[in-house]
Amino acid sequence: MKRQPPLLDLDLKLLRIFQLVVRCNGFSAAQGALGMTQATISSHMKLLEERMGLRLCERGRGGFFLTDDGKRVHSAMLDLFGSIESFQGAVAAARGELAGVLHFGTVDAMYTNPGLDLAAALADFARAAPKVRLEIDIAAPQILAQGLLSGRYHLVLCPSQRYPGRMQTTDLFDEEQRLYCGAGHPLFDVPDDAITREMLSSYPFAGRSYMVEEPICGVDFKWAAVTAHMEGTALLLCGGAYLSFLPTHFAQQWVPSGVMRALAPERFAFLDRFQIVHRRKENVPAVGVLVESLTEKVARGSR
Repeated sequence: MKRQPPLLDLDLKLLRIFQLVVRCNGFSAAQGALGMTQATISSHMKLLEERMGLRLCERGRGGFFLTDDGKRVHSAMLDLFGSIESFQGAVAAARGELAGVLHFGTVDAMYTNPGLDLAAALADFARAAPKVRLEIDIAAPQILAQGLLSGRYHLVLCPSQRYPGRMQTTDLFDEEQRLYCGAGHPLFDVPDDAITREMLSSYPFAGRSYMVEEPICGVDFKWAAVTAHMEGTALLLCGGAYLSFLPTHFAQQWVPSGVMRALAPERFAFLDRFQIVHRRKENVPAVGVLVESLTEKVARGSR
């Protein structure tokens, strides 16, 4: 097996090009961002593949897409650049500056969440740390947890889960989740008091990709679809073919107009505890500023 050569400045330059090519979804689209011709980009990518000893992407008439090796290299590359940015932030901190890049990850459907005014918290952070470049990523909880452990994220906001002892967790608020169905579903017009656990377990259920397939609210649902995001769940519900849980605040976009309905919410609902999580020994001071901004914008009585 060919030995991997040591990482050089040249490799970092090539990886930066690779990063932009992936972000732009192809060589042609990346020309403007890189200020290079397509032929030059192709030459750089070929050199990177030779340096890595791997085929990273396919390009041609069939379009641009990453190979399995390319996906692994891209993921490791993001972790590497995250570590470099953390180093730069630590150096800036040593000079008494709030600068560098802060990677913040959160789940979707947060804008309408009454437990936290996330938009106001981010605005407060921008005013408190104007020299910090804030990069926000919206992802599923398991992706956020993995990214936090690998160093891709400095701070994440998501439903509570278990983390190693080196992580600091702070509870923020509880989010109510209710069971819903869409108009056209057989249960849409059934009265709440007539709905039973046995009845619910007989219909297709759309679960979350990060949840264990076990009873929820005492119901052994028939899992027939999975989604990682609330919008995906809403799409399945609005079609009338599935049952699923949604945050109450998020479902309010469809409930008043009769597109969606909560089923016996006094019996089939639960609370999701949300946390912010970061490393206990975080060397990027901007993390503390964002933590403070978030905790100050938690709605009173939501915990």
